[in-house]
Amino acid sequence: MKITTEQPKVIVIGSSSIDLVLNTEHLPLPNETVMAEKSESFFGGKGANQAVATSRLGASVYFIGAVGMDPFGQQILRNLVDEGVNIDYVIETEEAPTGTAYVIAAKGKNSIVVVPASNYCLQPKHVEEAEKFFTTADLVLIQLEIPMDVVEYTSKLVKKNNKKLGIYASPAKKLSAEVIENASFIVAKSNELSIIFGDEPREQVLRKYPDKLFVRDDTNSTTYFDGTEMKYYRNDHDSVLHKMGMGDAFTAGFAVALCHENSVDDCVKFGNDVSLKVTKNRGSQSGLPFLKDIIEG
Repeated sequence: MKITTEQPKVIVIGSSSIDLVLNTEHLPLPNETVMAEKSESFFGGKGANQAVATSRLGASVYFIGAVGMDPFGQQILRNLVDEGVNIDYVIETEEAPTGTAYVIAAKGKNSIVVVPASNYCLQPKHVEEAEKFFTTADLVLIQLEIPMDVVEYTSKLVKKNNKKLGIYASPAKKLSAEVIENASFIVAKSNELSIIFGDEPREQVLRKYPDKLFVRDDTNSTTYFDGTEMKYYRNDHDSVLHKMGMGDAFTAGFAVALCHENSVDDCVKFGNDVSLKVTKNRGSQSGLPFLKDIIEG
């Protein structure tokens, strides 16, 4: 893994939220009431997670998103500023409250319900207003907790400016052929491939997108096809306790490594290392590592 002298410039377009976590003995069954041992709140949203992650890994980051005009929105904005993320193009809307996610966590497993709220107020015009930054960006990251017309528009804008586009295809939605074509890399969960790409067998889908599609599971393993052979990289240990945000962390790590002109294999390994670090703390952003944490081991 090499780190060049240039600071990567990354634009992240996506969601932000407050994650409200309930810790229980087990996940409730239908019609069952369970008692929570405690409740916690954390900063989250796949877009904000990736913005914070890439910033901590040494990138200069612009975040494009939407929050409500409420206390949660102000908390998110302050946190992003504290993390060194530029928020000039985050809109504050009166149309909806700030997004939230409700998480039930039990014995290493999570059930999550997301309320997009203000995140669904983001529109293509808000991305268009920030186009001047696309000309100097090294890479653009996007996820699927925002309207798909924003995803479609962003992919066109990235192609127009001849930039790299990374997509974390979560929560899973079908991607158009144009979005897939315009993407430099796509990260997807193993159990959601059929939603994104249709009912083709997993290996067949991977072979269609060599060095572009990276399939993840919650053991911190990544599978991809390099054009010649199927590759598999796994990096975990007994202390993988908190699995929220692993996909965002991997995506951010892969993106930063790619900006530093590393090989695909090294990008995957670096992404896995970043993802593993996030499992040591509760909350999607709490355990995100700084660059020195990875480089120094």
